Amino acid sequence: MLAQFANSFLLTEIVKGMALTFKYMFKSRVTINYPFEKGPISPRFRGEHALRRYPSGEERCIACKLCEAVCPAQAITIEAEPRDDGSRRTTRYDIDMTKCIYCGLCQEACPVDAIVEGPNFEFATETREELYYNKDKLLLNGDRWESQIASNLAVDAPYR
Repeated sequence: MLAQFANSFLLTEIVKGMALTFKYMFKSRVTINYPFEKGPISPRFRGEHALRRYPSGEERCIACKLCEAVCPAQAITIEAEPRDDGSRRTTRYDIDMTKCIYCGLCQEACPVDAIVEGPNFEFATETREELYYNKDKLLLNGDRWESQIASNLAVDAPYR
């Protein structure tokens, strides 16, 4: 009872709190100023989806539909037709990003590394319609992030 009264009267909790505050006040900051500073991102980070192209400019997707089959959220829709040379290419490649759970199974299933989850994590939108990605949007993402995606895949290659 006397110890509790002494702690209350001498304000020891406040003194301990202020000592802790002064201890960290003169140390370097741990936080970052987010919009202007960005932290490091792992090469295995799963962000915004992208369709890649070969260096010749031709799209990589061979319309095998493995990514569509393996997607647990059923967020991918693919339609394909044969071309004049006998190969198959997609006519429609849609991803409903509102359904996507960013599991990375589509990326792992793709035999030609056509669909990847890129390094972009800043793709917030104001409407749901903007999160329905079609083939053109996915190819644009691939073109925009190709250098970063290629370097991330090269770093991760020994572990795949």
